[in-house]
Amino acid sequence: MNEETPDGSAAKTATLALGGIGAATLGLLHAHLDLLGIELQEQKAAGMRQLLYALLVLIFGLLCLFALSVLVMVLYWDSYRLEAIGALCLFHGLVCLFALWRLLVALRRQHAPFSASLEELARDREQLLP
Repeated sequence: MNEETPDGSAAKTATLALGGIGAATLGLLHAHLDLLGIELQEQKAAGMRQLLYALLVLIFGLLCLFALSVLVMVLYWDSYRLEAIGALCLFHGLVCLFALWRLLVALRRQHAPFSASLEELARDREQLLP
């Protein structure tokens, strides 16, 4: 009886196949890590820009609001003091509510960070699984 013994070529083929799978896996991992790094840098830069602009808006908006409030109080101090104070309080309260509403809308519309990486991982998973 002739029993087939594994020869060197079958072992080399299996080793090459496993090496190819490993190389492909490492290549996919490298591409995903590159994309993740790029997205992280973009998120960091966008966050810093938004923080700077928000801080500038806050500082100069408060300065302008304070100056306008003082102007209204000076103009109406003699004749309509209480009405001017009430109108300023109402105005400040309405602007505060409007800003809060816009902030909540912006937070709801914000997309998830690293969405491109997650989409790419999902596509790879679909392609690798039968």
